Amino acid sequence: MKPVLVLNVVGLTRSLLAKFPGRAKHIEALLKGGAAANLTAVLPAVTTTSQATMLTGTLPREHGIVANGWYFRELAEVHFWKQSNRLVHGEKVWDAAHARDPKFTSAQICWWYNMYSDNDVAVTMRPYEPGDGVVSLLYTKPPELALELDAELGRFPLFDFWGPRAGIASSEWIARCADSVERRFKPTLSLVYLPHLDYNLQRLGPDDPAIGDDLAAVDAVAARLIDAARARGAESVVLSEYGLTKVSGAVDINRVLRRAGYLKVQRQLDWELLDCGASRAFAVADHQVAHVYVADPADVAQVKEALEKTPGIERVLAADAKREAGVDHPRAGELVAISAPDRWFTYYFWEDDAKAPPYARVIDIHAKPGYDPLELFMDPTAPLKVPRMMLRLGLRALGFNVGPIMNFVPFDAKLIKGSHGRLTEKDDEGPLFATTAKLALPERLPMTGVKAKLLELLFGNGI
Repeated sequence: MKPVLVLNVVGLTRSLLAKFPGRAKHIEALLKGGAAANLTAVLPAVTTTSQATMLTGTLPREHGIVANGWYFRELAEVHFWKQSNRLVHGEKVWDAAHARDPKFTSAQICWWYNMYSDNDVAVTMRPYEPGDGVVSLLYTKPPELALELDAELGRFPLFDFWGPRAGIASSEWIARCADSVERRFKPTLSLVYLPHLDYNLQRLGPDDPAIGDDLAAVDAVAARLIDAARARGAESVVLSEYGLTKVSGAVDINRVLRRAGYLKVQRQLDWELLDCGASRAFAVADHQVAHVYVADPADVAQVKEALEKTPGIERVLAADAKREAGVDHPRAGELVAISAPDRWFTYYFWEDDAKAPPYARVIDIHAKPGYDPLELFMDPTAPLKVPRMMLRLGLRALGFNVGPIMNFVPFDAKLIKGSHGRLTEKDDEGPLFATTAKLALPERLPMTGVKAKLLELLFGNGI
């Protein structure tokens, strides 16, 4: 049994490396000196779906992670970014490895669905909201590790992980955390999440010259971890979940459904609130893919036709096409919409910005019924809410690490220059898999094959 380090460098593609040669020299050297393959992504090509696919070796129809969030029909509510590993069905790579050798141990550092798994060690961000602020906390296994990491590394930089400040600081903290976990526990398999590239690829797009600097920054972080792994006799893997492509606008899919009479809202105070349970149809938007939930089967064909006529929507998958794509799970929408290559989906359902719900203007990933990349920006012209500001100032005075006071999210969808979710048209624009080991790899490795390759690295060919 050989130790293995897996670095999930989000957004890394061969296309990016080719556009900015020499900026990620350590990762480039790994691709040339070891073994590498293009990964065949799954639909939707988003974080949690990709991770669940790699770790279980199955498609969304089996593991159930149909997007970063979905409609919980029993609750009549949309939930995004949940963390319980019990949502992921099927045998995970660490379960298979432990069955092979009871001495096997594993650590999962900031990959998703990181709570209540059978990993020996877990570290993940766990924001806590006391009133109207946000405090950066950790969930760890064992529980005492959280305070030990706080003392050693400082508080996890939550507001450098997501929001207008998102940048290299969060990936650097995660890397230091991985080093600490290695010293303390010496896991056989370490899964480490490095999100840095994702931020400016969405803000600026994959062609912006600044992406070269981002490549260099995350390459330096990855190199330190790979060098440390080599020194202790471990093999390293660098992989990614998806590639991002250039976009120039969005599709307001829920507004389309509202204007057609399918989507319903509740009007409360000055706001409009999405009423999922009363809607005949609505969409859960997640980057370039949207699950469309249709209450009455008799409406499915008409909803599909209305969406197919909408500019910026390339395809709408119904039952057979969902099955072909591997996303035919009960959690999926009755329809799955896929945007055109240069578009992405907003979650917006209100017609008048003055009536947008209170969460729309702030960073609130758990309240929004869809993914909102505009949380990476700040609109200083939005009206200031004094109670929120005063409470956050008070929390800061007490020493809590709370979010920026003026998190005013803009509504200009054209600010987003890069997106993902649909399958890329070129192999080199999609995800990749590379390892320091002399591992036999095909030119294209299905994402469902990652689990088997990790087990091969751990135990050799006789798995």
